[in-house]
Amino acid sequence: MKTLYTAEALASGEGRDGTARTQDGKLEVSLASPVELGGDGNGTNPEQLFAAGYAACFHSALRLVGRKERADLTDSAVAAKIHFGALDGGTGYGLAAELEIAVPAVDLATAEALVAKAHEICPYSNATRGNITVDIKILEFAA
Repeated sequence: MKTLYTAEALASGEGRDGTARTQDGKLEVSLASPVELGGDGNGTNPEQLFAAGYAACFHSALRLVGRKERADLTDSAVAAKIHFGALDGGTGYGLAAELEIAVPAVDLATAEALVAKAHEICPYSNATRGNITVDIKILEFAA
């Protein structure tokens, strides 16, 4: 891989209940375990940050593919859900992802083709492929 950009971040404190900040200072967040995992929920958590990053990255890939294909992606959007859970056998924890995609200006066949191409070029999709389950749903398209 030829590196085009490197993001740097530092997490400190108590891990999931600490802080995280980027090297350039543009992002600084207090971290807190969610209530569902016994935390107080008074901060963001790694899964929320992953969900935001995956949604933005996939939407960017979709828009790139759309431009190349001259497809109308007016009002397109991508929502990501990142699921955190215990792995079978009690060997640790894992993640799964769901992407919910709206492409209201194109028909279902076009939407499916664009989403498939976006899934091939999105860096998050490439990083997760074969490592975690990623369920992709097209929720809105032109009839």
